[in-house]
Amino acid sequence: MTSAPKEAMEQRQYLTFILSDEEYAISILQVKEIIGYDTVTAVPKTPRWIRGVINLRGNVVPVVDLAIRFGMRERPVTKTSCIIIVEWRLETQCILMGVMADSVSQVMDISSEDIRPVPAFGTLIKMDYLQGMAQMGKKFALLLNIDKVLSADDVMGLEEISTEKNGLRPSTAPA
Repeated sequence: MTSAPKEAMEQRQYLTFILSDEEYAISILQVKEIIGYDTVTAVPKTPRWIRGVINLRGNVVPVVDLAIRFGMRERPVTKTSCIIIVEWRLETQCILMGVMADSVSQVMDISSEDIRPVPAFGTLIKMDYLQGMAQMGKKFALLLNIDKVLSADDVMGLEEISTEKNGLRPSTAPA
C-alpha cells in the first residue's frame, strides 16, 4: 500500500470569504453552515461589533461583525451578505457564533507551503488571531484562528446574550 504524497497530507481546507474588500479564511472544520443574512435581532447594551442574535432552529446564536471588531468601517448588508456559523471552543465548551461576511468565495485546499507567517508588527499590535497568510497570487488571504478572534471575556458576554433571550435555548453545542 502506498502512502499519500507529503504535500497532500499537509493540505487543509479553508472557507474563504470577503470582509471589507479583503479575503479571509477559516478552517472548514470549524464551519458548521452558511446562511443568508436575514433577521438579526439587535440586543441593547452590546458592543457595536455584535450585530445581534439570530434564531437558528431554536438556538440563539450571536452574530459578530468582524469588520467592526477589526476596526474597519461598517459595511451595508447586500444581497451577497451572509452569516457563517462557526464553532468556537472555550476550554471544553463549544459555542456557536455567527460571523458576518460580505460574501463567501470558495472552499480551498491550502498547502502548508502556501502559508506564510504573520509578520511582526511590533509588541503593541496583537496578531494572535491570525494563523498565517495564505499566498493567493499577488495577494494574501488572512487565515483566522477563530478561537482567538474573541477573548474569553467576549465569549462569556455572547453566552449571556444567548441565555437572556426568552423562549430560546443557548447556543452551546456538545463538546
